[in-house]
Amino acid sequence: MLPENLAERIASARGFIFDMDGTIALGDKASGGHVPLPGAVDLLATLRRRGVPFRVFTNGTAKPPATYAASLRNAGFDLADDEMMTPSVSAAIWLERQGLTRVRVLGDPGVEQPLTARGLEVLTGTDKGEVDAVYTAWFRGFTFPDLEAGCEAVWNGAALTTASHVPFFATANGRGIGSSFAINTMITALTDVPARVLGKPSQAAFDTALAAMGLDANAAGDVVVVGDDPALEMAMARGCGAIGIGLTTGLMRHETLATLPPDQQPHALLDDIADITRAL
Repeated sequence: MLPENLAERIASARGFIFDMDGTIALGDKASGGHVPLPGAVDLLATLRRRGVPFRVFTNGTAKPPATYAASLRNAGFDLADDEMMTPSVSAAIWLERQGLTRVRVLGDPGVEQPLTARGLEVLTGTDKGEVDAVYTAWFRGFTFPDLEAGCEAVWNGAALTTASHVPFFATANGRGIGSSFAINTMITALTDVPARVLGKPSQAAFDTALAAMGLDANAAGDVVVVGDDPALEMAMARGCGAIGIGLTTGLMRHETLATLPPDQQPHALLDDIADITRAL
């Protein structure tokens, strides 16, 4: 259950940012879609009725945001395409603002769609030419030539950016390996350049979600970030001044809470997302 003071803050929140996998849904390999976690569909429906803006922000980039949104709608969620976000959405905005408009993408086709939609020039595979940045993301087909292309670009001065740099994520079958983490580790080992994260838990990701909900930076303290990963959602909430609500339906556990550093601690850890609905 939520402490009374925290329940009051949630009841008056101006916006919500939800993780997807392990928080409101789990991937379903049998159907190629998603299955909702208990209480999640009702929570989003409650926010819709109350007129409270929300965004579902997955750190996955295997598909474009609209495809993820369609999958969640098929699972019963009331979710518009523009209420779904991936790191490529925040990455496109950040890269554009930095003037890094020619980007080598090391990722599956779904990774690049938000970048090209914003007018960035994307190079992939055997495409030749100088680039301003390398952007790594979900890429199960990663090859040695891709590694060479990424390293050559970084050696030539390109910025190394990434959708995510966490080793694991929650799936219906347990723990999945984050491909961008593995790719980043190889490129950094060879170039000595660390990857800049543009998805969760970065400020760039949080700011993009706020702006998408029509909120400014002053609203950060009235925004609730809900997720299962202490290194992503809870770190973003703590780092950006929001309220972090953790769930045990993914990677977090009550028995390991004490081992987390202060900057990854949830304000509350729940077994049931319906506790948030009850607070509303």
